[in-house]
Amino acid sequence: MTAVEVPFRALPIDQSDVRYAHGPDSTRQPAVPVGQTIEFDGSGSAAYPGTSRKFWVHVPARYDPSQPASLMVFQDGGWYLDPEGEVRGAIVLDNLIHRGDIPVTIGVFVDPGIVPGAENPKNRNVEYDAFNDRYVTLLLTEIIPRVAERYPIAEAPDQWGICGGSSGGNCAFTAAWLRPDRFRRVICCLSSFAQMPGGNPYPELIPSVPRKPIRIFMQAGHRDLHWNRPERNWLANNLRVAAALAEAGYDFRLALGDGGHNPNHGGALLPDALRWLWRPVDE
Repeated sequence: MTAVEVPFRALPIDQSDVRYAHGPDSTRQPAVPVGQTIEFDGSGSAAYPGTSRKFWVHVPARYDPSQPASLMVFQDGGWYLDPEGEVRGAIVLDNLIHRGDIPVTIGVFVDPGIVPGAENPKNRNVEYDAFNDRYVTLLLTEIIPRVAERYPIAEAPDQWGICGGSSGGNCAFTAAWLRPDRFRRVICCLSSFAQMPGGNPYPELIPSVPRKPIRIFMQAGHRDLHWNRPERNWLANNLRVAAALAEAGYDFRLALGDGGHNPNHGGALLPDALRWLWRPVDE
């Protein structure tokens, strides 16, 4: 394997106030055709009765209905889709697909549910932080089938990925962990393992069961929430999960950056994360 030379970059002294610049893959390029984004109403959920939600499907310009596409699901869909935000998911997909860096991929951007009229209408933590298959069941029985009705999607689980940040990160990890027969490629940024009800199960669980056929890209931050506290430490919990993956022999990569609990670093890394995630399985 040819060595890759990484350009010198000065290490910031103050880790709490760092911002990562986005690369060209995160901005619209004149020669790259823009895909189509369609909004769906996800109300009337059986998995989460009483909730309403929106989700968006991004269809790249190179999509051919005669060729089933790969699939990438993003939690916090509106934030991850925002072309002016930190992640810019549709722009990144368009650029990478156009260049052939990743396969033709349908992007599904799913918002967390809300409970209209409730005192606390946001259902995000209920859905994302739980260690159960309720949310992945929502995806597999209510969201993805509606997408597949209009846009043929590949059946092979190695062509399905899932991505999220903060609580959406541990949600993505849990979805793949519980259903590796469907999701086998995971991006989880600044995951909120620390606030999962009942505690973070993964450091002990990962090495205690046979290795699952999943590939994981993790991003963590030196100054994530409670980074220097003994309890509910976001940084420490991400590092413990990464250590368990390493010891269990998983195909994973950890990108550790500076800064706090915000989507900037993970967003800037998304193009590289997708390239790494979709590299050939047998490498």
